[in-house]
Parts: sequence; structure tokens; C-alpha cells
Amino acid sequence: MRDNSFSNNFAGRALPWLLIFLLMSAAYLYAFPQANIFYAGVVLSHALAGIITAILLIRALYPLVRNGSVLARAGWLVIATGAIFGLILIKTGTPRTEWRWLYLHILVSLIGVGLLLADKWEERARLSSNTPAIVLRTAICLVVLAGIGYSARYIRESWQTRSRIQNPTMPPDSMNGEGDGPEGSFFPSSAQVYGKQKIPSKFFMESASCKRCHEDIYNQWFSSAHHFSSFNNQWYRKSIEYMQDTVGTKPSKWCGGCHDPALLYSGLMDTPIKEIVHRPESQAGLGCMMCHSIADVKSTMGQGDFYLEYPKLHELAATENSVARALHDFLIRLNPEPHRRVFLKPFMKTQTAEFCSTCHKVHLDVPVNHYRWFRGFNEYDNWQASGVSGQGARSFYYPPKPQQCADCHMPAESSQDAGNVNGVVHSHRFPGANTALPTANDDAAQLKLTEAFLNSGALTVDIFALSPAQAPLKSGASTQSDLATTFAVGEEAETKITPGAGGEVAPVTAPLNRVQPALRRGDTVRVDVVVRTKKVGHFFPGGTVDAYDTWLELKGTDDKGQIIFWSGMVEGGGKGPVEKGAHFYRSLQVDAHGNPINKRNAWATRAVVYVRLIPPGAADTVHYRMTIPENASSKITLHARLCYRKFSWWGTQFAFVGEPDEKSTGEVTPAYDDRAFIFTKSIQGVSAKEEKIPNVPVVTVAEDEVTLPVVAHNVPAAQPKTIARKDEWQRWNDYGIGLFLQGDLKAAAAAFQKVTEADPDNPDGWVNLGRCAVQEGDMERARTVLEKALSLSPALARANYFYARVLRSDGNYEGAASRLRIVLTQYPRDRVALNDLGRILFLQRKYSDAVETLQSVLAIDPEDLQAHYNLMLCYSGLGNEKLAKEHQDRYMRFKADESSQAITGPYRQLHPEDNNERQAIHEHLSVPLRSHSTTRVGTGDLPAQMGKARLASAATSAGASN
Repeated sequence: MRDNSFSNNFAGRALPWLLIFLLMSAAYLYAFPQANIFYAGVVLSHALAGIITAILLIRALYPLVRNGSVLARAGWLVIATGAIFGLILIKTGTPRTEWRWLYLHILVSLIGVGLLLADKWEERARLSSNTPAIVLRTAICLVVLAGIGYSARYIRESWQTRSRIQNPTMPPDSMNGEGDGPEGSFFPSSAQVYGKQKIPSKFFMESASCKRCHEDIYNQWFSSAHHFSSFNNQWYRKSIEYMQDTVGTKPSKWCGGCHDPALLYSGLMDTPIKEIVHRPESQAGLGCMMCHSIADVKSTMGQGDFYLEYPKLHELAATENSVARALHDFLIRLNPEPHRRVFLKPFMKTQTAEFCSTCHKVHLDVPVNHYRWFRGFNEYDNWQASGVSGQGARSFYYPPKPQQCADCHMPAESSQDAGNVNGVVHSHRFPGANTALPTANDDAAQLKLTEAFLNSGALTVDIFALSPAQAPLKSGASTQSDLATTFAVGEEAETKITPGAGGEVAPVTAPLNRVQPALRRGDTVRVDVVVRTKKVGHFFPGGTVDAYDTWLELKGTDDKGQIIFWSGMVEGGGKGPVEKGAHFYRSLQVDAHGNPINKRNAWATRAVVYVRLIPPGAADTVHYRMTIPENASSKITLHARLCYRKFSWWGTQFAFVGEPDEKSTGEVTPAYDDRAFIFTKSIQGVSAKEEKIPNVPVVTVAEDEVTLPVVAHNVPAAQPKTIARKDEWQRWNDYGIGLFLQGDLKAAAAAFQKVTEADPDNPDGWVNLGRCAVQEGDMERARTVLEKALSLSPALARANYFYARVLRSDGNYEGAASRLRIVLTQYPRDRVALNDLGRILFLQRKYSDAVETLQSVLAIDPEDLQAHYNLMLCYSGLGNEKLAKEHQDRYMRFKADESSQAITGPYRQLHPEDNNERQAIHEHLSVPLRSHSTTRVGTGDLPAQMGKARLASAATSAGASN
């Protein structure tokens, strides 16, 4: 008989009850983490009960082990071990770095409880004490506890599947259906707050409270563009001041949803910003609480389309009371899971791009622009449609694995902050392309990081080909300026290409660094430079592309230092405007009176003169017309640079010292601004570290150089020569891609033919030949080359996609649909393939199947114009006029205003350089040059009179586009 005398004392009576409480509270704490007072009380109670248990075990363990059964002895020893782990965790907390101790504590404690339960079962039931029976009872108890543990973990992890970002089945038919609507406090932003309450400003201004546990992350954020998103950013400040002066205060809330949380969500943005610009709320920017208090993202339509949640316990975290703050920090360290669930929702990690789309994709509509729906900047859709996302089936190139926003813009940095994973955190410097803010803030470290990010190899420049100059180019393939967008289209761009003028393909010599042809004095040649996006997940450039200076510079210098060609020169010694004839990457927009949109006045946009951006994994081929002077020396070095300046020279001058010219008689309305602007306003009080106009640096993103010999004009002209090497097939492919996207299909096909010669077993060359043939309508040629590609790679999605286009042209709808299903098996979220399949099903009168397919397009992009058009037709075919009308309304909302291009006519007549740039196929000439100049690369001065005239025009005219 066992000795039970010890069970009569206090420890013997208390320990079982303590173990029961610890088991039950542990199950609750693990399975149902919640950020509320009750849960915090249970955390403290569990820790306190654990400490009491450990104290009691110090005295009681020896009697318990000495007098107990084998199971009891083992159980109490294991419980004591679990208590030791528990005490360690009270000291260290349970951040990710301590999870091994946490789960060891849980596992050991559960085993101990299981052994004690088996012992109690034997004692109460007076069961057999033979070894097999003991083992069986023990196993049953442990299995039951394991089941409870598994269930608790299932409940805990099920949270990961909640709050997934999903698009609505039908987008609103107007902006009034977005957010809280016109009566909402935050409209026309789509942002909402649970309960329609306002949030105190201080909630968004307490990032310093996060520093106590996340010091590295806080310091990174402090230098970031997010920190300077609001009126501590002079460029943004000026744009909103101008906007409120022009269209009123309420439309500016369209910006405030993402830029000004401390003002918008507290109600302060109802006050004109000029009255409160220097208040702390206006200088707060996007703090930690803004992004991390987003509880739900309603769609990928952007515009701040999210719900904010006001955490009930935030005041405890930010309190000035040292005792309360210490208690809060202790609870967070002891059990950080509720804190993590409040501030790090699953979609922030698993749907990063969709999360970022809430503010990095916008549209304008009547409440903002008094006009109609218009696409603003859009980083998400072109990423989603590309090969970078792993969702686009028709890309030219694919990275080794799909990438999301954080892979580039939140790289890993070493840190021991709470929440680090294996000693690293995602950088909250958010490296990108904003060199203006660190320049204005005199933040050398952030500027260095940004410049390093820009020239890290994300793009390449290749001075690739040379050919005899042909007759000056006329208008070629038209750009898609009639789209309802200020941006561009994604991978579906190729379906919008208009083939350029026909004719023979000019013979080229390439690659220039391999062939090195001689240039004859007096000859005029065309030089082709290729710009390729390699590690860019969206269009280049991205963001608000109406505001930047991004251009390609080509400079030719002979070996005596004489500049013989220069396109893309920067005036004012490298600090002024870029010469107007440069090859720009931007969106050039005009207002209702044809004035350029150069004051961040997107609400006044009525038409797009041109949009030139490079899609991810694609290229642009730029043409220069260069005459070799008679006095050129024996060698000419061509140097090409892809240049980037965060804000145009004109935009920076306007932001810091711009004001309307009092002598100007022009009118200003929400639709246009005919006034002239001068740069004479006082700089006092600007939002910058020093009261001066910053010199925003010109960054070389990528560059290339090639040196070619020069010979006399009477030397016989060199015959065109090409070299196609297998290890350089991508250079020919890039060259062809740039030509293809311009609509120069014959020249593109000639380049892709070189890819097949360099590597006949590479299907890419054959597929791209098929792209050209499909665009030209030469379906027999397309069939031949695509069948070759499919023989090399039968499952290749892009080959099957274009082959489906061929079969569809034959009227073989079933065969085309079969090929598209092969594509969609691999890339189920390719919108263009889905739209094509839906259209084919419609043509087959399979309306219900077509509707199902097309609705899957809207699940990806609720604003997809083609899907709404085809759904309108399908529902009409089904006799459902109500739904047909709903999709017709959306189609009409998102469709371009086709008449708006008439506005660009007068502007293009007055700006021939921009009219030239509007043409997809065009050439660039050199600026007029002084003879024998030796100005350094990237800077320069025009001849005195010309330079002064251009600078004066840029400074005083509302028509200045820089």
C-alpha cells in the first residue's frame, strides 16, 4: 500500500488544482489569442500560477517522488522540468527566437500531466498495476492530451486563413459606391474605419512607442519615404495646397487616405492644410500604426480600399506611466501572439502585393476630377500580369521564382529586434527610387541606399546596333494614348500594338561591341540602344510617372574630347531641365485646355499625349540619328546612360518657390489652369531640413559604352555584319522585344530570327517569331514557327497561348479553347488568357461557361474592361438583361473617353519634341553643340542664347513639361 500521508498537507492539496488551472489556461491562451483585458489577465494568472507551482514543488517534490508510484514519480519529475522551462520563459518571454523553449515547455508539461492522469486513473479505478496495463493507460492519456493539443493548434492556425484579400463579384458603378460614400467622413478615399468612428491623431503619431521593442525597424522607418508621406514632404505639401486652392478641401481626402492618416481619420483634414501645416499631426507621415492597423483589405482596386481597426489597448502601449508601460511590455514579451495578430495580419505576409495595392494603385472619378473614371498610377496590375508574379503566361522572361513587393522593397537586414527571424527583419527603409526626400532631409545614409538600389542591376543598357540612316521617320505605330489611363497597360500590351509602316527591313550591324564597324566621316547613321528591365516587378519607372525625369542619354565623343552627338543633355550645368528632345520614360498628360499636367494636378487630366514605360521583363529599343562630322578624330566613343531624377526640375522649382504670375490673365478651374507660374515665392517655412531648393541628384541607373573607329568618307562603306552567339541570344531577343513593342514587326522578326540562329533549340526565338506573325495577321507563318516551338517544349504556356490565337483565326474554337486550358492549368490567374477563353466560349454560344470564366477575371481585376464587355454580351445571350445592364454600366464607367485625344492636337503642334516622342517608332537628334566642347558626361550647357531661352520658358510658362 502506498503512503498518502503527504496528500493532507497544503502543497498536496494545492498542486493538483494548480495543474488543472495551468492546463485549462494554457489551452485557452494557446488556442484563442486575443488582445483584450481578459486575455491579458489570464496570461498574468498563468504565469503567477506557474511561479506558485514551482515554489511549491521545491519543497514538495522530494516527498512526492519518494512516496509515489512509478507513474507519479515520473510525472512530478517531468512537471518540475516543465516548471523550470516556464520560469525561464517568464524571464526571456516567448518571441520567435524562444519558440523552441516554449514548445519544449508545452510538450514536457503535457507529458507530465499525462503521466499523472494515468496514475490517478489507476488509483481511482483500482486497476491492475502490471506493466502492459500501465503502458496502455499512459498511452491513452497521452493520446488524449495530444489530441487536445492538436485541436488547440488547429484552432490557433485557422486564424491564418481568415481575412484573405478577395475582390468583390461586382465593382461599384460609380465612386459614390466606394468607401463610406459621399456622406462618409473620409470620402472620396475608399478607406473605412470599423464602426465608422474617427481615430485620435495621436494613435498615428506614436511610432516611438514601437521603438522599445523594434529599435532597428523604427530607425529604418524614420528615414523612409513612408515617414515623409505627408506635409513633412514639400513636394506633396505643395501639391495638396494647390489642389485645395483649386478644387477644394474634400477632394484632397482622396490623397489623405494613404498619405495623411493623423489628419484624415481624426477629422482634421476638413481644415485647409495651409492653416495647420506645421502642426505635429501634419508632420507625422505614415507611422507604424497606419499600415499595421489595417484589419481588412476589401479589394485590389486600390484607393485606400481597406478597413482600419482602432486597437483597444493602444493607450497602454503609449502611456507615459512607467508602471503601466512596463506591465504592457512584460505582457507583450511573455505572450506576443495577440500583439502580432493585431499588427501583423496574415495577408501582410502571404498576400504582400495585394496588401500594397491598397495604396499603390489609384483611380480618379467625378468626386475628385469633375470628369469621369480615370486610371492613375498602378503598380499592382502590371506586376500581377507579368512573369515576375508567376501569374502571367505570356511574359518574355521569368525570374527563377515568383517575387512579391517585399522581395525587392523590404530586403532582409540583420537585426536582433523582437520579431526577428533567424537574426533578420524585413527592412522598413523601403528602398525604392525616392532620392528627393533624403536630399531635402540631408539624410546621406538613405540617399546612398536609394542610389545603390537604383543602380543595382535592375536594368541594363546596351548600345547594340548600327545601320545606315533611312529617310526621316514619319508617324509609326501609335501609342495607346486613348486609353482611360495615365499609366500604361501590362502584359496585354501586345494585343494593343498597331503595326508600323511596312517596307524593307534596314540591314543592321550588331552587336556593336563584337563587330565594331567603322564610321565614315560625313555619313549619317542610326544607332539603336536597348534598355531592358531585369529585376523590376512593375513598369519602369513606377509610381507617379507624370512627375519624374527619367530618360536615356546618348553622348558621342571623339578621342580628342570633341562632343559630336548629345541627346538627353541636362541644362544648367547638369542641374536644370532635361533637353526637350530626349527619349523620356513618363506619362505626359494635358488638362482640358491642353496645358501639361506638371503640378501633380492629376485631377485636371483630360488626355494623355503619350505614355512610355517599360514592362517588367521586357525592353525598349531607342533610335538615334547621328551624323559623323568631317572633323571627327580617329575614334568615337558612344556612352549611353539611363538617367533618373525623382522629380523634374520644373516640379521641384514649383514645389519650393512656385507661384502664379500676377501679370498672368489666365483662368483656373478644376479642369484647367491657364495661368503662368514664376519661381519667386519666399522659401521660408518649406518642409525641408534647410530653407533652400534641393538639387535632386541625377542617378545613373544603367550605362553602356562602345568605341568605334572613324575612317575617311572615301573609304568603301562597311557591309552590314551580325554575330549571333548562343551565350548572347538574350541581346538579340531584347533588341527584338523593343522593336516588337513599338510595332516595328518586320524588324522585330528579323531580330528574333537571329535568336533562332544563335540557339535553334531555344523555344523563345520561335515563340517570339510567332508573336510577330500573329500581330501581322500572317497566321500561316505563325503556325509554322509556333509548331516548331511546341515541338521543343509542348507544354510551354506562351507557345500554346499564341497557337490558340492561330486556331481561333481558323474558326477552330474547340482547338483554341483546348490550348488555352493548357495555359490556364499552369497560369490560372492570367487575365488575358481567361478573357480569350471566355470570348471563345461566347462565340460557341456556351454562355454559362463563358460567364463562369469571365467572372474569374473579375475576381482578379474587378475593373477589367474586356471582361465586363463580354459579360454584358453573355448575359444578353442568356436573357438576363438586369445583369447585362450592370456590366454595361461598368464597361461604360471604365471605358476611355475616345474624344479626349482632340485636346492633344494644339499641344503637339506647339511641342514638336513631344509629338515626336508620342510616335512609337521615332528617332532622336543631337542638341546643337558648341564645337570642340569637352563638358563632362551627364551635364552640359546649351549655346548661351538657346540655353537662356529654354530656361526662361521653363520657368515662366504653364506649358513647360519638365
